[in-house]
Amino acid sequence: MTAENPATEHTVTRRTMEIVVALALMGVAALVMTDSWRVGARWASDGPQAGYFPFYIGLIMMVASGWTVLQNIITKHPDRANFVDRTQFRSVLQVLVPTIVYVGVISLLGIYVASAIFIAFFMWWLGKYKLPLILPVALGVPLVLFVMFEVWFLVPLPKGPLETAFGY
Repeated sequence: MTAENPATEHTVTRRTMEIVVALALMGVAALVMTDSWRVGARWASDGPQAGYFPFYIGLIMMVASGWTVLQNIITKHPDRANFVDRTQFRSVLQVLVPTIVYVGVISLLGIYVASAIFIAFFMWWLGKYKLPLILPVALGVPLVLFVMFEVWFLVPLPKGPLETAFGY
């Protein structure tokens, strides 16, 4: 009996992931269709109502996702190959978890401060860059985005206490 490498142990099959993603897309499609119907998804005397095209896009998503689920359930030869091994999954989590934290921190600190922290963290943790390079990039990118969105385009993005202190 050969011992399997722990890094390549099976985590989840491709078939399972295809079904999960298809079901999630069906949920999104149902939401789009429901809201499109609420705002009007029929043909009016002056043309299509606001939800007409989104409703049918949602319907196409629903049918395509339903077909994917059906294919994966009734197939005689399901794809039981490993979707991702533990090493790959760990790499995905190294990006996913900090990104989820970043999205949560946006509501507390605003998008610009949260982005500066997020950029600095990734440059330090995964990029292994030194502080002299991290600081100008982590501060410069959000500053450029602030000028572009808030000053030039006049598009307000979520702000925190720092922006409030500067009068924005």
